[in-house]
Amino acid sequence: MTEFIRTPDANFADLNDFTFEPHYHQWQDLRQHYIDEGPRDGPVMLLMHGMPTWSYLYRDMIPLLVAAGYRCIAPDHLGFGRSDKPVDPHWYTIARHTEVLTSLIAELDLQRITLVCQDWGGPTGLAQAAMMPERFDRLLIMNTWLHHPGFHYSDGIRKWFNHWRSGGLFDRPCPDVALLLLLSSGLAPRDIVIPALVNRKTPPLEDGAQSMYRGFSAPYRGLPDEAFNGYRRFPLSIPALDYHSGNAAAQALHYRLLLNWQKPVYFIWGCEDDVFTETWGREWASQLGASFDPLQDAGHFPQNTHGEKICQTLLERIASEPRR
Repeated sequence: MTEFIRTPDANFADLNDFTFEPHYHQWQDLRQHYIDEGPRDGPVMLLMHGMPTWSYLYRDMIPLLVAAGYRCIAPDHLGFGRSDKPVDPHWYTIARHTEVLTSLIAELDLQRITLVCQDWGGPTGLAQAAMMPERFDRLLIMNTWLHHPGFHYSDGIRKWFNHWRSGGLFDRPCPDVALLLLLSSGLAPRDIVIPALVNRKTPPLEDGAQSMYRGFSAPYRGLPDEAFNGYRRFPLSIPALDYHSGNAAAQALHYRLLLNWQKPVYFIWGCEDDVFTETWGREWASQLGASFDPLQDAGHFPQNTHGEKICQTLLERIASEPRR
């Protein structure tokens, strides 16, 4: 059996901005959590998170998309959110995350899917569209990538994975990664966040920052260091650092397959992101013949700060599609 840690339900009891009923998918001997909101016979919004987030990232978007008639499925990768957290760091590979997501889609028999993906939700989610295109109606791509020959890994992404290597900023027990969301959202300045990370001491926070911190830290609050191995492995699996754990060959295949995608593709991009830059987003959108809607004041996690605008833009784009 896989040794794992399960976050107590009590960790999520005080999240007033995330009150969705939990659902669980059994994958082998592990339990994957997902949100399932909206009409069961409605078209699907598959909302994919990356690192260091979980389905809480979509808390502002889910009610708006449900109101528009969509069924929202928002899974937590194993190791994140309310999903089980294998303790063996070598358990975590992108191929395995992708396989688990495939099994969830098949188990729920999801059809008419709009994929909404960002960060590692891109490689894991776009793999599904590339390999099961009949299940998908369209793609919304935000601040992500697919590895392929010639892809330039930015200074921002190299700095990110170096922080997780030996001697880096996050090479410490129980790294409090939720603080990064406060930094990227502008709710806490760098001169507060970085010392708090180094000293492993949560700083005093204003109400809005405290609420967000409580949400993003809920999956690991009070857990032992082994519960953080999922967080550690995502940065260390970036193909520029680890070709095989990053599933780089498969990513390159999915990238090539999607160059021939014939259904709608929309890009909404946080342009202040120094990891996946606006230049890269525009280049990829051009390759796919996609629209590109910039969010000039958004960073790497646009869902976290611009959820309403993303929903508005996406729904307007869908409404303008030719009738089939």
